[in-house]
Amino acid sequence: MTVRPRSATDGPESLDGGALFGYTEGREEAGALKIDVTLDPALKELLVKVLSPGETEELAVLLRRLEEPQRLTGFREGSAVPLDPAEVLRFYGEDKDVRMQALGGEIYTVRLRLYQLEERLDRKTFVRVSHSEIVNWKRVTALDLSLSGTIRVALEGGVTTYVSRRYVKKIKEVLGI
Repeated sequence: MTVRPRSATDGPESLDGGALFGYTEGREEAGALKIDVTLDPALKELLVKVLSPGETEELAVLLRRLEEPQRLTGFREGSAVPLDPAEVLRFYGEDKDVRMQALGGEIYTVRLRLYQLEERLDRKTFVRVSHSEIVNWKRVTALDLSLSGTIRVALEGGVTTYVSRRYVKKIKEVLGI
């Protein structure tokens, strides 16, 4: 790894005047992939910029990998099943395991903790509604706000869950209410 000082080509200056830094990691042989990371607190979201000398097979493979949705593995009856996150209704804790409920109602065990799923999944799609549950926001069919101190969440397939009191404020911010 080579540490390099921030240069004018790295993009915008830090808003608070603090130093931004980056590093380049790569192998020395010809054709090696080099990774250049610049931390910029002024950015609101992750930005990936790919520079290439031309359209190469290596570039095509990298772009396909970046664009493909992240797959999850669910375990059920001794079999491992790859699942697309778009097919998931919710993740929840049960009996010290994390379960994943798919669109068809199938229940799978996932070998990740809820906090790890939160880090890996799209935060705009998968929203934590309680200490023990994350729901796929794109699969929500209705919200019942009439309850005192909580919100009832109806998901596709007739599945119902509740937002815990601790997460109600966060959910209302997501909804803009």
